[in-house]
Amino acid sequence: MYYNQLTDSIPAEIGSLTNLEYLDLGGNQLSGSIPVQIGNLTNLRWFALYKNQLNGSIPAQIGNLTNLTGLSLYHNKLSGSIPAEIGNLTNLIWFALYENQLSGSIPDGIGNLTKLTEFYLYDNQLSGSIPAEIGNLTNLTLIMLDGNNLTGSIPAQIGNLTNLSQLYLGFNQLSGSIPAEIGNLTNLEWFSLGENQLSGSIPAEIVNLTNLMWFVLYDNCSLYSDDIDVQLFINNVSGEGAYQYILDTNSYDCAAPVLVPVIMYLLN
Repeated sequence: MYYNQLTDSIPAEIGSLTNLEYLDLGGNQLSGSIPVQIGNLTNLRWFALYKNQLNGSIPAQIGNLTNLTGLSLYHNKLSGSIPAEIGNLTNLIWFALYENQLSGSIPDGIGNLTKLTEFYLYDNQLSGSIPAEIGNLTNLTLIMLDGNNLTGSIPAQIGNLTNLSQLYLGFNQLSGSIPAEIGNLTNLEWFSLGENQLSGSIPAEIVNLTNLMWFVLYDNCSLYSDDIDVQLFINNVSGEGAYQYILDTNSYDCAAPVLVPVIMYLLN
């Protein structure tokens, strides 16, 4: 029933279809919220409501769907936090909630989804730090967390994800240094950390990423490297002058909004 012209809300009676294994209502014009009765469909293996006009929160009852291998709710108007019960969906392989209005933190229970290969949360309003438990998801080939309000440092555990080919963390408020463990991700081809508040020395281990085809570090706080091999590597991957562009787009006064009130107090 995907890509028809279905309108109105999803009826609560859908919860009576308990033998259903595949439900794809994507690409319609459905509105309203996701009914809590969806949690009755415990035989579902694929659940897709992408590209509709759904609003409200993701019901906690979605955690009952423990046979799910695919969850696709992207490009709606869903709000509220990602329910902790998502951590029950241990058979998930494909997880897409991008282009919504989700807020709050990424639940630690995400670390239970060890079969996950693709993880899409970009273009939401998520905050808080990237949970260290993400390091449990060693089957991941793609992570897209860009375009949120994530803060804190990049967890060293991300270095466990040696199957990653694409890692997008740009357009957040991540701070601290780039962990040396990034150098473990030798299958990376696409890597974006641009538009954050990262600082410190770019780790020498970055040169281990010999499969990189696209690498973005511009518009951070104060990234640099004194290692000529690192500088040459960045230029080789991203084009001549790419390392200098990182320096040119550093915002060395990242901490200024915090320091200014203190300075004004001292002056008084």
